[in-house]
Amino acid sequence: MNPTDKDVLDFTPPSVPAVNAAMKLAETYFNPLFFGLENLHKDKPTLLVGNHTIYGSLDVPLIFSEVLRKKDIAIRGLADEAHYKIPLWRDFLHKGGVVIGNRENCSRLMEAGETLLVFPGGAREVAKRRGEKYQLTWKTRTGFAYMAIKYQYPITPIASLGADDVYDILFDAYDFKESRIGRWLLKNKSINKQLRNGDVIMPITTGIGPTMIPRPERFYFSFGEPIDVTPFKGQEDNLEVQWQVRKLIGDALEKEIEALKRYRTSDDNQGLLRRLLSKY
Repeated sequence: MNPTDKDVLDFTPPSVPAVNAAMKLAETYFNPLFFGLENLHKDKPTLLVGNHTIYGSLDVPLIFSEVLRKKDIAIRGLADEAHYKIPLWRDFLHKGGVVIGNRENCSRLMEAGETLLVFPGGAREVAKRRGEKYQLTWKTRTGFAYMAIKYQYPITPIASLGADDVYDILFDAYDFKESRIGRWLLKNKSINKQLRNGDVIMPITTGIGPTMIPRPERFYFSFGEPIDVTPFKGQEDNLEVQWQVRKLIGDALEKEIEALKRYRTSDDNQGLLRRLLSKY
């Protein structure tokens, strides 16, 4: 059965021993450090809103596993529907509790009192261009604000630092769109639609040396204080209010990212080998 045909509430979180076994290598390699876990409470569901890092797959599992291990909260992720067009990968996401990020699925999860994670930047923010490290690329999206206001869900910013530094971008979507083959392909309406006018074209990168093995940068995460949306109750359809809430969250998230950057500059507990390999 295709995961998209399954009930979004049909999810059994993995056991902590299973999570520990599955994440041991990644946690050893990236040595993640978490701040603000005290802002999460199992009996107080929240909508986590984060910054998406390059490729979007290195840091998210670390967030899910740490929150399950330390807070006994199984986060339900909201993902771009494009993920569910990829066989096997979509099954992997489903087993991790991830669902297509539409309003119907979000409504059901909020009605059930689940803690959710969304990246408003979606695929565009994952498909980094040069010079976009830790930038929020949310375009005109305000859907997360609408849902939080409608269901009176507090919004908790979750900042991620480190993943955007493990690769160097050699070729990005701008290069593709300026190339002869890129211009030719994007003239085709069907191809252009699938590629979303180039938004979902992933960069070509290198990590350690000329390989795509990510450099072992230390990852840092910070859960900010939940932002109360009760003052906006009943105004979810007001676009101006949606943008007001979006700005509140965006500003709070950028503040958390900057705080992590400052902490990183003084972090002496990264290890000599990590410091050396992170330069290559």
